[in-house]
Amino acid sequence: MIRLEGITKSFDKLEVLRGIDLEINQGEVVSIVGPSGAGKTTLLQIMGTLDAPDSGSVTIDGTLVSKMKERELSAFRNKHIGFVFQFHQLLPEFTAMENVMIPAFIAGAGQREAQESAMKLLDFMGMTERASHKPNELSGGEKQRIAVARALINNPAVVLADEPSGSLDTHNKEELHQLFFDLRNRFGQTFVIVTHDEGLARITDRTIHLVDGAIRS
Repeated sequence: MIRLEGITKSFDKLEVLRGIDLEINQGEVVSIVGPSGAGKTTLLQIMGTLDAPDSGSVTIDGTLVSKMKERELSAFRNKHIGFVFQFHQLLPEFTAMENVMIPAFIAGAGQREAQESAMKLLDFMGMTERASHKPNELSGGEKQRIAVARALINNPAVVLADEPSGSLDTHNKEELHQLFFDLRNRFGQTFVIVTHDEGLARITDRTIHLVDGAIRS
């Protein structure tokens, strides 16, 4: 599903990633852990085509994305990759439903199609009654569920999450972690999650340890 070969990345003279080779299988829930500054977020951004490596290749679902032009990358990213961030990044002027629908509109879906897809996801997550609420009317856990629904609206093959439960209390954190597995079982997506949460790392199918820009066995 995801194959990284020889990935390097530096910022000025700081070498952040040092020859990363990594393969993630279809349907896996994988966590990436390591100390601050180890290169976890940089690796996730390269995996998600948000940043380009200095060298090496990235293949997602059989497509060599590291050779794509920016316009091609944007279209591929919208249809094949979903993103979940620590602070949800919902647009405050739109309702929960509208936030979820935005990537579908970008992909060319019509109003009815986008709305039906969004409602199915909100229903699965128990958020139907909150569909017309704006982000400032939602709890932290509810906001993250909306962010996850937004990531899934185009049925991506891969969902990438960067510290998705970092801002949540214990109860909401545990619910969100279980949601990832429920979604994998229901929709078959591959999840790659950067986290400092040891509890989440323990329950994922596999844990990648990143130290000083390299994978530690």
